[in-house]
Amino acid sequence: MFSLLPLPSWLLGLPSLEWGSSLTNSLLQGLIGACGVSILNDLLKVYFFVGCANNPEHQPQKERLRAQWASLDSVHLAGLALILTVVGVRVAALVVLEFSLRAISMLLSLDKGPRGTERLQLYLLGQYSLGCGLTCGLSFLQEGAPHCTLNLLLGLWLATLLCQGARRLRHHVYHLYELHSSQQYCGVCLGLLAGAHGLPRMLGRALAVAFAVGDLAAVALINQDFLTTSEAVRFWTPLTICYTLLVIYMQEEQRQRSGLQGQGQTVLVRMGSLFVLLLTVGRWLDLLGVLISLLGELWCLVGTRTLLDLCQIQDFPSQRPSVSAPSEPLPCAPTQPQGTAPS
Repeated sequence: MFSLLPLPSWLLGLPSLEWGSSLTNSLLQGLIGACGVSILNDLLKVYFFVGCANNPEHQPQKERLRAQWASLDSVHLAGLALILTVVGVRVAALVVLEFSLRAISMLLSLDKGPRGTERLQLYLLGQYSLGCGLTCGLSFLQEGAPHCTLNLLLGLWLATLLCQGARRLRHHVYHLYELHSSQQYCGVCLGLLAGAHGLPRMLGRALAVAFAVGDLAAVALINQDFLTTSEAVRFWTPLTICYTLLVIYMQEEQRQRSGLQGQGQTVLVRMGSLFVLLLTVGRWLDLLGVLISLLGELWCLVGTRTLLDLCQIQDFPSQRPSVSAPSEPLPCAPTQPQGTAPS
């Protein structure tokens, strides 16, 4: 039997190993979280591409989506998996809770009318938080399981299949959607032509379930570190106040800042606030995790410039396409003989 080499003492103190999980399990959880983010990103790109292809005014944005390098997807996936592996469950839990409060506040503040662009922008900005939520949920659900590594391997296999399917769908839509939808040839493209408007609603329901599980796991994982109720109160009281003020501030700033640069500044403010908070109630390993989370947020934000620009367009897509059946020539009515006038 082979045995792993003993890890250095400083490596055992990394946030990813702080909760007692092995390095292998942390890596598997990071890979599953990165696959979930990749699936969300690919499906959002499919939706935006279909909306641009159905509207002649958005042809430049469609070409920008198609011109993105496919080889960078693997680099983005590997980098995000590495970040989620080393960020640590404690900081990941704080990131999930902060985004959930901000998302709930934003959804409640929206008007009663259809404001789909704000929801799409929320999906784009929540990619890293989704990865953190998946890692928190897996860490909590698999804690103490007798076959934790095997369960995570099976989960990674399923996540890989879904990730490859979403990526193939995106490549198919990028290259063949316009041809197939015009000729009514492909069932997948016809389904997107008729039902792509329902894709954000489906993603919203899936994200709601994922973040609900992630929030419950985050609260449970954070409370495991407290021995008494007084310690928990000393941690949660300033955290709740800070998050409430941060959500109010972000809600006002979100209306003023737009585009990639504005969202980058928002990420700096959020991570900076969390860093200052953990200076008082956290540990130095948590501060390292916040810096890694800042890198993760910026890493997920880099490839969304075109999608964020499309979110600034009001009522995107501007019109809902419909599948028109091929017109058939109408049968000609028999001509009636004209009567002759009486002489």
